[in-house]
Amino acid sequence: MSLWPDAVDRLFNPSPQVSVLQLGGGRICLVVDDALVDPQAAVDWACRQTFEEPCGFPYPGQVLPAPPALAARAAEFFAVHLRGALGARRTLSQSVRMAMVTTPPAALSPVQWQCHRDRLGPVEGDPLLAASVLYLFRDPALGGTSFYAPKVPMALVDRMVLEAQVLEPRIYADRYGLRPGYMVGDNDYFERVAQVPAKWNRLIAYDGGLFHSGDIGDPQGLSADPAQGRLTINGFFTCRRRAS
Repeated sequence: MSLWPDAVDRLFNPSPQVSVLQLGGGRICLVVDDALVDPQAAVDWACRQTFEEPCGFPYPGQVLPAPPALAARAAEFFAVHLRGALGARRTLSQSVRMAMVTTPPAALSPVQWQCHRDRLGPVEGDPLLAASVLYLFRDPALGGTSFYAPKVPMALVDRMVLEAQVLEPRIYADRYGLRPGYMVGDNDYFERVAQVPAKWNRLIAYDGGLFHSGDIGDPQGLSADPAQGRLTINGFFTCRRRAS
């Protein structure tokens, strides 16, 4: 049985090619293909693990905390190859997990009907929360990631985010003209400004304060089997911003 990731000297590509996708307003998404040295070993390892429902955050599926060796190497890869380009100079903390989107559209809660921004807990100063997603599935129809910009005033966006957490789905749907389902393009409140297609062993990194969402255009293909489903490695890195 493989001891991945503990017995692997190099998990990530030591010489990655990083491309830049412009999102407008000086914001970017970094794209790295061939991110892992042996991506299939990661999938095989995930198939032997037990994923669970998330606790404390509204992820639409199942998650698994990354083993320490993977989390450490992911943080190192981020610091060496990605952090500076995102405008940060020091990583203060990180969280890395494997994840699979599995929730049927009709079972989503209102907070999952729209794009979102990654949120920080109580912190001092003005840190940057960078995020990364590494796609570990071969079927691009399971969806990459899209980035969005509000079409309405931020006061309305903030109210929608708050009410999505407290209103019953029926009331929320009637109030805002939305229905249960994954967001896969423009609506009355947001416009899609960029899209990154999913690709086997592709990693993207971006400012988690940007509105974004997974492109789940074919939810019929979702599965709780890591060998078949939308398996990703998700990283979150709280960073000190680089002085301008």
